[in-house]
Amino acid sequence: MIRLLRPLALLAGLLLTLRPVAFADEGMWLPLLLKQLNEKDMQKKGLKLSAEDIYSINKGSLKDAVVQFGGGCTGEIISDQGLLLTNHHCGYGQIQQHSSVEKDYLTKGYWAMDRSQELANPGLTATFIVRMEDVTKQVLAGIAPGTAEAEREKQVQANGQKVAQAAIQGTHYQSFVRPMFGGNEYYLFVTEVFQDVRLVGAPPSSIGKFGGDTDNWAWPRHTGDFSIFRIYAGPDNKPAAYSPQNVPFKPRHHLPISLAGVKPGDFTLVFGFPGRTNEYLTSWGVDEIYSVDDPARVKVRTALLKIWDQDMLASDKVRIQYAAKYASIANYWKKWQGEMRGLKKLDAVQRKRNQEAEFSKWVAADPGRQAAYGTLLADLQRNYTQERDYVLARAYVSEAAFGVELLKFANAFVPVADLIAAKAPAAEVKAAADKLRTGIAGFFRNYNAPTDQKVAAALLPLYADNTPAALLPEYVKSLKAQNTNAESWTRFAADLFAKTRLATEAGANKVVDDLLAGNAASLTSDPAYQLASAVQNTLRAQIQPTYQAAADNITLLQRSYVAALRQWQTSRTFYPDANSTLRVAYGQVAGYQPADGMRYDYYTTLDGIMEKADPTNPEFEVSPRLVELYQKKDYGPYAVNGTVPVAFTATNHTTGGNSGSPVINGRGELIGLNFDRAWESTMSDIMFDPDRVRNIAMDVRYLLFVVDKFAGAGHLVKEMTLVGTPGESPKAPAVKKVKVKVKS
Repeated sequence: MIRLLRPLALLAGLLLTLRPVAFADEGMWLPLLLKQLNEKDMQKKGLKLSAEDIYSINKGSLKDAVVQFGGGCTGEIISDQGLLLTNHHCGYGQIQQHSSVEKDYLTKGYWAMDRSQELANPGLTATFIVRMEDVTKQVLAGIAPGTAEAEREKQVQANGQKVAQAAIQGTHYQSFVRPMFGGNEYYLFVTEVFQDVRLVGAPPSSIGKFGGDTDNWAWPRHTGDFSIFRIYAGPDNKPAAYSPQNVPFKPRHHLPISLAGVKPGDFTLVFGFPGRTNEYLTSWGVDEIYSVDDPARVKVRTALLKIWDQDMLASDKVRIQYAAKYASIANYWKKWQGEMRGLKKLDAVQRKRNQEAEFSKWVAADPGRQAAYGTLLADLQRNYTQERDYVLARAYVSEAAFGVELLKFANAFVPVADLIAAKAPAAEVKAAADKLRTGIAGFFRNYNAPTDQKVAAALLPLYADNTPAALLPEYVKSLKAQNTNAESWTRFAADLFAKTRLATEAGANKVVDDLLAGNAASLTSDPAYQLASAVQNTLRAQIQPTYQAAADNITLLQRSYVAALRQWQTSRTFYPDANSTLRVAYGQVAGYQPADGMRYDYYTTLDGIMEKADPTNPEFEVSPRLVELYQKKDYGPYAVNGTVPVAFTATNHTTGGNSGSPVINGRGELIGLNFDRAWESTMSDIMFDPDRVRNIAMDVRYLLFVVDKFAGAGHLVKEMTLVGTPGESPKAPAVKKVKVKVKS
C-alpha cells in the first residue's frame, strides 16, 4: 500500500531534492560478457573492481560467493565456513517445516547456538555456477531455417543435452543449456549442487515479516527479511548427501561485510538468479498480461486469501500449516496489482504500438527486410488473438479450479487412472501408485479440509462463471445450472467434502490400496476425482492444444522479432530476458518520486519501526526485546546518528529470483540484502521505467544488529569478515520521541 508522507518524510523528501536526480539502470547482464559490454560503464559509475573480479573461472571471484537457493531464490556466502545468507521469505518454507504449535519458529524465530543445533532440510539445495559458455553454434547445428517450432525444439533439446553432458563428463558437476534472446543464442551453465543445507538462524516474524502484506511491494520498508543457513560438504569439500559426518563447506570466495554504510550515488551491484522477464514483448503480448491474465489471477486470489486469512487468524495450527502457502500466493497477488498499475501509468500498450509503427517503417524501407519481416507483426497479432480466450481459461483452471487444494490433489490421481484405463502392466501401475502414496503424508501435513471446503464454495463459481463457455467442462456446466447463488455453491461444497475419500489422509491411502488391488472404481466413483478429471480432461483436450499451437507460433515469431529489433536498434546494448540464470544488475543508491507530490528518501531506520508499531495488528507487532534495545539505545557498533539503518533503495533492475541477492558496493563488499521492489517498479518485468524502478534492500547493519544484539548469536558475527568503520550516512531530520506500545 502506498502511504501519504508524514511531515517528517516530507522534510526528508525536500532534502532529497538537493541531490542529483538518479535514474535506474536497465539490464540483467550475463557475467560472462561484462568485460565486453559493461566493465567501462560500471567503473565509470563507481566500481573499483574488474570484470574478472566479478566472474572468473581461473580464480575465486564474486560469482563463487553467490548461489541459487533452492529453486527460486538467491543466497550468498558470508563466511569461510559456508555460512549462507538469504531472505526470510526464501527460507520460510524450511522454517515452517521445522515449526509446530509447540515449537513455533515462525513466530518466535530460531537460532542455533552451536553447530549441533543447525537443522537439516531434506531436498534443499545450494547451486554454484562453475562456468558458463556460449554454445549457440553447437546447439543450432543441423537445424534448417524454417523448421517447425516443435521439431526445432526437439533438435535443440537433443543438441543441448549432448553439449551439457560432454561438458561434465568425468566430474561431479551438473550442467544445463538455456536459450537467450528468444532462442537466437544458447548458453551452457556448469554447476556444483550442494545437498546438505542446514538452518542456522531466523528472526521472529515480527522482524522477518514486519509490515506483512500491507508493506509488501512498498516503500518505506522496515522488514528484517533475512535468514541464515550453512552449506555442508563431504570431507573432500564436494557435495554430499546429508550426513552427521559432513563438515562446513569451504568456499572459493565469501563476501566481506561493510560497516561503512551507503549514501546517494554509491555504486550498487546485485548478483543473483532473476526468474523471468519479458522486456521484448509486442503490444499484444503486453495487453494479454494487462487485460486478461493478471486481472483473472488477482480476482481469484483475492477470494482465496480472504478465506485463508480468516482461518489462519482463528487457529495456530492452520496458521502454521498455511503460512508458506499464503506468503507465496499473496506475494504475486500484490505484485500483479502493482504491475497492472505500472503498465497503465506508463501507457505501455500504446508505447509498444508506437514502437511497432516505427519498426514497420524500418521494415518497409528495404526489400530484404520486407521479405524477412514484412508479415511478422500481423502474424503475431493473429496468434495472440487466437490464444486470448485460452489464456483466460488456463488462468481459471490453475487459479480457481485447482486453487481448491482437494481438486489439485485429486488431479494427481489422474495419471494412475489413465494407466489402469490403458491396461498398463501391473508393475507400471504399482510404480505410479507408490509414487503417489509418497506425496500423501506431505500434502496432509499442511492441509485443513474445513478451510479448503470454504475455498471450494468461493472459487468454483468463479471458475464456472468466468471461463469462456466453450472451454468449460460439461460436468461443470451442469453444476453451474444447478447452483445459481452463493448458498447453493456452499451446499455443493459441503456435499463434495462429505462424500469424497480424498479429503483425509486415511481415505486417500485407502484409495491407493484399492487401486493396487485392481479396484479402479474406488477412484473413478469419487466425486472429487470426477470433478478434477473433468477439469483436467477439458484442459488437455480442448484448451491446451489450441493454446500450445498459438504459443509455439508466438515463440517462433518472437524469436524473429527480437532478432529484428537487434538489427534495427544498432545503438542499443541488448541484454537477454531473465530465465533463472546468473545475472548482474548495477546501479546506485537513490530515493525516488513515485507520483506527483510524493518524494521518498533512500533509507529507513529503527525509528520508523517504532513509529509503525501496533500491538493490535499482527503485521506491525514489535518484539519487547527490540523495544528494550531501542529504548536503551543498545545498538553496538551498528548505529549511525543514534539509530540503526534498516533498509535502502537503489536503481538496480531486479525481479523474482533476485530475492536474497547480495547488494555489493564498488569494492566487492556486502552492503545489503535485496528483498523487494517498490510497487511502482513491478512493471519492470515487462517495461522498464528509469524514473520509478527501485529495488529495496535490507541494510546489512540491521542484519548484524539483529543477530548480535537482539538474538545474542554473536558467534555468527565472529565468523563473518567485517570491514570498514560505521559510515556517516546523511543525518536524519530530528525525530520526535516515540512511545512504543507492545503486546505483553
